[in-house]
Amino acid sequence: MLNEEQAREELTDILNGREYKAYEEKPNTIFEQWWEDLKAWFNEFLNNIFPDIEITKDHSGSVLFFVVVVTIVLLLLLVTLLVRKRNRNRAIHKNMPLQSIDELKWTYEMHLAEANKLEATNKYKKATRHMFLALLLYFHEKEWLIARIWKTNWEYYDELKQVKGNWAQQFYELALLFDEATYGEKVVKEQEYRTYKKNVLKLIQDGQDLEKNKQ
Repeated sequence: MLNEEQAREELTDILNGREYKAYEEKPNTIFEQWWEDLKAWFNEFLNNIFPDIEITKDHSGSVLFFVVVVTIVLLLLLVTLLVRKRNRNRAIHKNMPLQSIDELKWTYEMHLAEANKLEATNKYKKATRHMFLALLLYFHEKEWLIARIWKTNWEYYDELKQVKGNWAQQFYELALLFDEATYGEKVVKEQEYRTYKKNVLKLIQDGQDLEKNKQ
């Protein structure tokens, strides 16, 4: 009996001791304190909105946790949508053959001349680009389509189908190689360029012959 009483007294002394109290009253971490403060604020917020309903701090904490999770999910969804939109805009921009207003100001003859200069130095990739722009601006000059720096090749293709349906497919095929050469990793070799140039010049010549026959 004496041992039991002595053990009880020792246990009481331990529980009342400074070291146990200090351990029991160990301060919260910054995050824990922040969460407790946030729960207290949210609990007060809910009680102000629903004064007739008694909301405990534990209950408000559960609601707050749910709100935080939903908010995080919505933010992640928003970020995903924004990234997709940015990537889509980049993809659309890549199909815009005219990258600046200066290129739009050039005549098709100027683009042909630039293509010939680049061809002379074996820069077939860049020469291909100017060949296509020459064709595009020739069609623009004939008002078969309207060239704008914000338009894509596929918009030009749709416009061309309305007035020159038999040439639209040829334009489409030339636009494909233009995209591969300008924005892809395709290396344009000399023979491929010369075939491309021949097809572009033929379309321009056919357009000029068509205009002559009308006169």
